[in-house]
Amino acid sequence: MRAVLCKSYGPPETLVVEDVPTRAPAAGEALVSVKAAGVNFPDVLIIENKYQVKPPLPFSPGSELAGVVTSVGTGVTRVKPGDRVMAITGYGAFAEEVTIDAARALPIPAGMDFVTAAAFGLTYATSDHALRDRGALKSGETLLVLGAAGGVGLAAIEIGKAAGARVIACASTDDKLAICRQHGADDTINYATEDLRERIRVLTGGGGPNVIYDPVGGPFTEPALRSIAWRGRLLVVGFAAGEIPRIPLNLTLLKGCSIVGVFWGDFARREPERFAESMRQLGRWFEEGRLHPHVSATFPLDRATDALALMAARQVKGKVVLTV
Repeated sequence: MRAVLCKSYGPPETLVVEDVPTRAPAAGEALVSVKAAGVNFPDVLIIENKYQVKPPLPFSPGSELAGVVTSVGTGVTRVKPGDRVMAITGYGAFAEEVTIDAARALPIPAGMDFVTAAAFGLTYATSDHALRDRGALKSGETLLVLGAAGGVGLAAIEIGKAAGARVIACASTDDKLAICRQHGADDTINYATEDLRERIRVLTGGGGPNVIYDPVGGPFTEPALRSIAWRGRLLVVGFAAGEIPRIPLNLTLLKGCSIVGVFWGDFARREPERFAESMRQLGRWFEEGRLHPHVSATFPLDRATDALALMAARQVKGKVVLTV
């Protein structure tokens, strides 16, 4: 079978596509014929040796997939050959076939195609854990989403609306903000052309947002935090801007607010039952028509380099998916 391989750390153009042997599933595992694989920002970081997960070389990147189970190892009862599944793998999904821990295989919700399923798991699971679990977002509260036109950002907008919040979306271009409005944002801020703190003040009547969803970091975190409401929660999701902010801790004292870390990967590993319930709720919301994953482009497996280059340049709106 063919797979995208990282043989030495570097930018997307260093990846190659080669034939590699398929590994038969061992006890507790399932072999999946991959139909689509989602492209995420951690996929860029992992091939450059900048991610917290560091698989041994050579390896295939790709943190999520959708496909069909073709065989299972001994002791596997939750899935069977022929089942349509999606799975969050961490790495390894950019291949025609992937052997996974069967416990990671989740049923694809009714009415969801493979491309949508490959764009669903990681972004929506991350945002749901961030907002409803770590952020304790409540109906009637105001949610501010930074980097709102990306995959996790659009997911955060939709989950925020499903939870009953008012959502303010922030992005760097007007066309990105138009997509945010299509996905339910009540108000928008272009932080490339507008003063972020002033616009937050105007839109919230000086009260500030109750929850800030921040997958960006860089220069936007501190002004957003300075605008947060009393007892607000700043969710640290990632650092797509490439810079980890240095926050004056006196701001947390003055605002009576919390800075809350969001590490979805360890959450899913340490608290599998809560993760499973999160995915069930997301599936219900999708079937009710509340969640609409935005796939802005698809590429064949051979063009994984192009897909990752778009992600590295932060030119992706919503999600990019590889089709197999």
